[in-house]
Amino acid sequence: MPLVPVVSIGGQETALFLARGDRLARLLALDRMFRLKVLPISIAAPWGLNVGDMLGHLPMPAKITIETLPAIDLRAEFGASPDLDEVYDHVVRLMQDTLDALAAERRLPIIG
Repeated sequence: MPLVPVVSIGGQETALFLARGDRLARLLALDRMFRLKVLPISIAAPWGLNVGDMLGHLPMPAKITIETLPAIDLRAEFGASPDLDEVYDHVVRLMQDTLDALAAERRLPIIG
């Protein structure tokens, strides 16, 4: 069965994050109680300030580009017993190269 990598860019622009909230999660002991290491703080419609996206939000408009890479036949490319670390590094490298190329094509946030 082939592996089909998919890469997208632009989804991060649907929300405006002010902070990751690392310290807030520790202060509220969320890291110990719920294993939450971050509690992001964002500006989001319709609520304004949104902590942890607990109320949900309406995403801001953004241009999202999705690219499907060619299928990878792991056995054909890496042999009958592929080294998982080698496969992982290869797939991540392909996806990162594609993401970098997509990012280079973008000129402006939101409208691409």
